[in-house]
Amino acid sequence: MYRLFFLLLASLISAQSYRFVYEYKFRPDINNKDSLVTDYMNLDTNGKKSFYSNAVKFERDSVYNIDKSYPALLKGKHYDRNLNYTIEKDYADKTINFYDKFKNVSFVITDNETPKWKMENEFKKINMMNCQKAVAEYKGRKWEAWFCKDFPVTDGPYKFSGLPGLVVSIKDSENDHTFDLIQIKKINTVNAFIPKNNKQMTNEEYRKLLKNYLFNPGDDITGMNIDSKAGKMELQLKDGYVAQFDYNELKKSGARMDDVIANKLRLTNNPLEKE
Repeated sequence: MYRLFFLLLASLISAQSYRFVYEYKFRPDINNKDSLVTDYMNLDTNGKKSFYSNAVKFERDSVYNIDKSYPALLKGKHYDRNLNYTIEKDYADKTINFYDKFKNVSFVITDNETPKWKMENEFKKINMMNCQKAVAEYKGRKWEAWFCKDFPVTDGPYKFSGLPGLVVSIKDSENDHTFDLIQIKKINTVNAFIPKNNKQMTNEEYRKLLKNYLFNPGDDITGMNIDSKAGKMELQLKDGYVAQFDYNELKKSGARMDDVIANKLRLTNNPLEKE
């Protein structure tokens, strides 16, 4: 069980940069309600802008950015492939940039749509924080959020922002996507590992890419490492994601090996943003 590590409010206000860690639970397969994935996401902010990304991905990118070691990249921790993106929010410009990579193409989607929140006259304490309820219909889903005004941050996980405080907990009405704040800590600076050259893309174009995507070993894999003694096989894809497999189990699948790999690497059919 994770514990919340809270800073005193005075310390939080004086800190230039800090990190909010969210436990994110989602169902990647809409046809299988038991396909629950739990992962952890960082929201790093300096009061002017924020970056939201997977905690393990940020750790891996930080290490790789120092020595560019491919073997070290393969030995790193792993996270769900659907969480390969980074979201940048600029508080002054009120813009949201969604960065991701499809095969060899790095792209950005600029999104200025934020939730239109309706405040509810409901209050409760979540991990000793005084929270108020708010609801919104956003990106095809109905959302219930609990936010805390004690923190001078009008931000939250993913693209959720615009409330007079920090989002502490939020979920959709179908319980397909839930976010819960589990840690707050001061950091030295806010960094994000975003490619310099990104193709501008619309949300519609992005959805079409995901909808038509089919895994192809020859077209998607850029590197492979097999450790027969440890019984592990690791694949690096062109989009930078590294996947780990039980090599002995894969060998048992025989002619179905590509199908087993494709099943693990498939992208979600239950995205947070519905069409």
